Amino acid sequence: MSHLAQKQIDEFTALFTGEVLLPGDRGYDEARQIWNAVIDRKPALIARCTSSEQIVQAVNFARQQQLLVSIRGGGHNIAGNAVCDDGLMIDLSPMKKVEVNATTRRATVEPGCTLADFDAAAQAHGLATPLGINSTTGVAGLTLGGGFGWLSRKHGMSIDNLVAADVVTADGSQVHASESENADLFWGLRGGGGNFGVVSRFEFHLHPVGPNVLSGLIAFPFEQAKTVLTRFARFTETMPDELNVWMVTRKAPPLPFLPAEVHGTEIVVLALCHAGDPADGEKLIAPLRDFGTVLGEHVGVQPYAAWQQAFDPLLTPGARNYWKSHNFTQLSDGAIDTIVEYAGTLPSPQCEIFIGTIGGQTTRVAPEAMAYSSRDANYVMNVHGRWESAADDQRCIAWAREFFVKAQPFASTGAYINFLTQEESERIAFAYGATYQRLQQIKKKYDPSNLFRMNQNIKPD
Repeated sequence: MSHLAQKQIDEFTALFTGEVLLPGDRGYDEARQIWNAVIDRKPALIARCTSSEQIVQAVNFARQQQLLVSIRGGGHNIAGNAVCDDGLMIDLSPMKKVEVNATTRRATVEPGCTLADFDAAAQAHGLATPLGINSTTGVAGLTLGGGFGWLSRKHGMSIDNLVAADVVTADGSQVHASESENADLFWGLRGGGGNFGVVSRFEFHLHPVGPNVLSGLIAFPFEQAKTVLTRFARFTETMPDELNVWMVTRKAPPLPFLPAEVHGTEIVVLALCHAGDPADGEKLIAPLRDFGTVLGEHVGVQPYAAWQQAFDPLLTPGARNYWKSHNFTQLSDGAIDTIVEYAGTLPSPQCEIFIGTIGGQTTRVAPEAMAYSSRDANYVMNVHGRWESAADDQRCIAWAREFFVKAQPFASTGAYINFLTQEESERIAFAYGATYQRLQQIKKKYDPSNLFRMNQNIKPD
């Protein structure tokens, strides 16, 4: 239980200018619920912030009372670090303002924004920046861990497009971080997760995108998985940066463009997005249809913001989730064989294996340029265990872990920290590689007592 006395809680409630939620209060249970239903933690109190000044108040209180503190943005992180037991949860989800300057192609974004919030504001001007593929994901956590999506081959990682950030550090200071101001902190924020402070404002560079893009899905029978994946691997090695193609293998949901007899059976799906002239894109994607026997496809020109929401129905909150992830420089025959083997033993209808293709511009940044150093990763594989009942926890988690171990010999160095679960602390140094020691030094400077440790934690040097 929390060591807080009622007097201390009362003092904070009187001081804090935002909303404070305590166990039993209306809204408390809703505020502590996050995307991954495996996580069921109960903070001693929740401070809901609407300004950077309120963040300062909350951070100072946590430090003074030596409380465990967690930071909630979008609440989508697989490890569930947004919520702590018996400590202070700083809830940034009310901070959802996005301001776009179409002339300078800059967007300032508050830390409670989701991808949907960001995309709506930026696409009103025909602009975008590389973010994820699920519109309910929080911009803050995604970015601080690196961030990639459909536009990354052309425009880089999310952090490659981060221009500046305003940060509340562990001592309660408000600082601005950019290439020219607190440059060491800015270096660490770009991939270092929430280790160095609470970001109260992000500034991104924007690119002309859409507003309509060629995008969609092409489905193949699972019996042809080896052939489809092999051709996918070779095709993605040489495709232009404007085109991105991902691979997903799972049991078919009841999508209207698939024959009814396929629903509920294993399939292989290519998901594509072309960030240029749709006519050019049509020519580029034509070879994909020759990878196997097409069961059905849903490909066309649609708003970029709509494509960003296409996978939302498969990733709704409230299900139980467990992930394991590897980086790959290339997809070898061994990697492909392992994917096919485990895709044939999916333990639930919602489990899937996906290969996110990056490469392109993401590989043209020096590994030491910022905290995220996995610049040789052309693919990020996520073994996505997803199911409904706690009774299936052991079976689904065991499947994901076993697959992870079997695929490890074919993986490259580094790891994508946004995909690490709460139990993978031993992989943190491996994930950062050559930048880890510098990250420890920055942690010692900005958070020497490790106040911000509900994350993929970098301990002070």
